Amino acid sequence: MLKTKLVLYLALPALLFSFYSKAAIQLPSDSVHVVSKDNNPFIILDSTSFFRTGTSLLPEELSLPAYPANKLRETYVEDYLLRNSYELEKIRERSAQYFTVMDSVFTRMELPVELKYLAVVESGLKNKVVSSVGARGIWQLMPVTARTFKLKVTAAYDERTHLYKSTLAAATYLKGLHAKFGDWLLTIAAYNSGPGPVLKAIRLSGSRNFWKLQHLLPAETRAHVKKFISTHYFFEGQGGITTLTRAETLLYLNQVQIAIVRYNKKTEDLALADAKENKPDAGGILVKGSGELLLNNEQQGLKPIADKQPPLIPVVR
Repeated sequence: MLKTKLVLYLALPALLFSFYSKAAIQLPSDSVHVVSKDNNPFIILDSTSFFRTGTSLLPEELSLPAYPANKLRETYVEDYLLRNSYELEKIRERSAQYFTVMDSVFTRMELPVELKYLAVVESGLKNKVVSSVGARGIWQLMPVTARTFKLKVTAAYDERTHLYKSTLAAATYLKGLHAKFGDWLLTIAAYNSGPGPVLKAIRLSGSRNFWKLQHLLPAETRAHVKKFISTHYFFEGQGGITTLTRAETLLYLNQVQIAIVRYNKKTEDLALADAKENKPDAGGILVKGSGELLLNNEQQGLKPIADKQPPLIPVVR
């Protein structure tokens, strides 16, 4: 008897980023997917974020596709980890107390929890680090940025060294940057350099693909993004939504949607077979959105929409 009910929802990005509605990029409605089982969300996917609650609910029969490969990304990762694995392992040994707090904040903010690896790149999870330009704390926030997000920065007390408060400020800043750029790699770049250099690189290159415009970014910034990607690989054993370009993310989501439709079709067929055997309580499957269309396109030999480079989206300044 089948009890699994898998529902594929399509939502609007504005719901996820309503706080930044004036600056938010309006993505296509079919680029956002909320997958749930028995009405309990276990995975939320869209072209802006990827976070999980209760992944143990993921049906064993549903195999998600591998993340898209990128030779430039993986070549750098291999070299970086060869040179830095020992130091990263030392950081991992003392990371639990920090990551527990960060996971909580990012989940509550509806952001990918993997963004916590940015703190590893920023400070090595050392709370007292102060840069030559005045950035301080685990998240290396500048005084003006910290004050913008309501942190106290005085000679007597500096909340940039407060784990929870600084993480909340960093998460808010990252969410705002992503609402502006619509791409996690560009968001990480802007966190390092500020939005200005990233906007300039987009304008000069005519592209929003980090790998195509990276030569127009400051050397420190492009290295910062690659260090974040490599650190993600070290801790997770693979890449993720935050290590992909927007085009790669849309392709991945399309493949996920096809996998879900296949799973639903298989489960639906089994449910119908159970019904024919007079099992009235057999579970059914619900699918909402463009999943059937994607599957039909694939069956007809058509490439999924996300195989194509998405059009550039103007940045709202």
